[in-house]
Amino acid sequence: MKDELIINWSGGKDSALMLYKILQSKKFKHLKLLTNTSETHQRITMHGVNIKMLEAQARSLGLPLEILKLPDAPTMNDYETITTSAYKKLKSNGATTVASGDIFLEDLKQYKEKQVKQLDLKPLFPLWKQSSKDTVLEFLDLGFKAITTCINENLLDQRFVGRVIDREFLSDLPKTVDPCGENGEFHSFVFDGPIFKTPIEFDKGKLFFTHYRSPEKDDLESDSDSKYNLNTDQDSVGFWFCDLILK
Repeated sequence: MKDELIINWSGGKDSALMLYKILQSKKFKHLKLLTNTSETHQRITMHGVNIKMLEAQARSLGLPLEILKLPDAPTMNDYETITTSAYKKLKSNGATTVASGDIFLEDLKQYKEKQVKQLDLKPLFPLWKQSSKDTVLEFLDLGFKAITTCINENLLDQRFVGRVIDREFLSDLPKTVDPCGENGEFHSFVFDGPIFKTPIEFDKGKLFFTHYRSPEKDDLESDSDSKYNLNTDQDSVGFWFCDLILK
């Protein structure tokens, strides 16, 4: 049985930096990416990125990819049933540890720890309690490149979607917005960096807008790298997306 590490992979910057740190540690020889997607839309959950872009990332990383297909607007029961089944399958094939790129959301971390520990898997959080500002600056200093693919309209305006994340982007962010978007302000797609064999070539497509239901107060976000803004009394939350088209 191989000692395999499951990487909760969203395709975004925190996932990429997490993977970089794991590779640098050289503690795991076998790694597999695990990504939540919408079965209806064939896109990464909340990030809105086409599965073809995700598959291009996995090829450039040289890592196997397991795609989970979630129903549109999944309930927590849907999410737990599907992910638990996937973890059990991966464990039977040699997985021992599950890594996530969370930084400071304690309730989400506790939820994930409980979920994997009850399956006798070990949780791993390589970015936990790092400074958000230091984290994103480390990401840029290492040579990673990412573009925003989704923004929460309650927290950022439309001009922030479809932008490359660089120091100018960070300086333009409102002071109320976390530099890593840890509160769900924005989500991203990484297209180049030290862990990639070749950059992911793409064109920017159209912008589109949609609403998602607001979670219940005790409802945790089901995506590994994406959180809703929980501080809202609205029935739904609006998001702007920038489509990315693989060349």
